[in-house]
Amino acid sequence: MHLHAALFDMDGTLVDSERVILNAWMESSQELGVPLDPAQYLRVIGLNDEESNALLIHLLGSEAAFLSVRSLAKSKLHAPAGSVVFPLKPGVLSLLAALSERKVPCAVVSSSTSAEIEDRLTRLGVRHYFSAAAGGNEVQRGKPDPAVYLLAAARLGVDAGQCIAFEDSEHGAAAAAAAGARVVLVPDVKAPSAVLASSVHMVLRSLDEAVPLVKTWFALSADA
Repeated sequence: MHLHAALFDMDGTLVDSERVILNAWMESSQELGVPLDPAQYLRVIGLNDEESNALLIHLLGSEAAFLSVRSLAKSKLHAPAGSVVFPLKPGVLSLLAALSERKVPCAVVSSSTSAEIEDRLTRLGVRHYFSAAAGGNEVQRGKPDPAVYLLAAARLGVDAGQCIAFEDSEHGAAAAAAAGARVVLVPDVKAPSAVLASSVHMVLRSLDEAVPLVKTWFALSADA
């Protein structure tokens, strides 16, 4: 099937935020005497706010502990207007420029909220590359459910089966695949299982490696 659009997860794929957020939660939980194990926290990655909050309450033992740790972690992650806490991942600008040159429509598909998507991508100066965005707060079920991917594709006016999707997490890859997209996995803080790696279209070390493939993936859309 011909590819017509590109869909991007945000945290851990476009933006180097997962590692920074993980460290803030580790430090905060340690300081408050309810230390989280990094391996436990990795289970949160790719979930929407509601699901990740429920898991963190369970891991920390109470809602009160969760609220305290979250508050401290947020204070560590707070950025004054115009500043950047989360840098772009390697290869993002090169890949977005290559896709833009070939007039490939792009959308962001994130478990983060719509407001977080707008804020992070605007601060980083890349929001204009994306014709659409879909956040975890806009669907009833987050990743690995395909709803957020289907919403983003619909907003681009394309079938999800005509999209290539860039993801870093297992939940995200499952969501994209369930929507029918061709999945390119670029692992971040969590290495993929052998089963996951074998189930996706390809696994790349960074988005830099995707740049030379754009002409192959979107040869026809460029000539349309």
